Amino acid sequence: MNEFVEFNKIARLSRECVITEKIDGTNAQIFIGDDGEFLTGSRTRWITPENDNQGFARWAFEHREELLQLGPGRHFGEWWGSGIQRGYGLLKGEKRFSLFNVNRWGAGRDTEKYPSDCPACCGAVPILYTGIFDTAFIEGQLTLLKAIGSKAAPGFMNPEGIVIYHKAANILFKKTIEKDESPKQKEK
Repeated sequence: MNEFVEFNKIARLSRECVITEKIDGTNAQIFIGDDGEFLTGSRTRWITPENDNQGFARWAFEHREELLQLGPGRHFGEWWGSGIQRGYGLLKGEKRFSLFNVNRWGAGRDTEKYPSDCPACCGAVPILYTGIFDTAFIEGQLTLLKAIGSKAAPGFMNPEGIVIYHKAANILFKKTIEKDESPKQKEK
């Protein structure tokens, strides 16, 4: 007999969401094991300083002691700056690592649950809004970002877009300022 599979609960749409700036760089991750194992990855593979992605693994291993403060787990973020995608007007060779988990590392984090600050060598993606999910407000945040420029790199007037995290559904959505209606494969 087949094992019974329960239908998943459906999340309510009008619940809290967090809108952050979508930074145009390259996806990166740091894995820290309970035993102190330290690995670096791109979106699709493990990387090393010898087989790197835009210098992220080399940077991470240079900052290993500081990054171990992130604690055990997978820490996803965006590696961005000079020579990567938009570059954001940063000086030659200047790159940054911005963590995605703003509930843990962002300015509005729960300091009782997550008392530690982000290590000084990295940051978190900028939070643009926290509140009830509303498509009109989401469009407004996208329009505002286009008008005022990047929060991650103030003064840079060509930001990529936004990421919407719907807390009840535990899902991410993205909207870009340009070519949002086109799949990413067609943009290239």
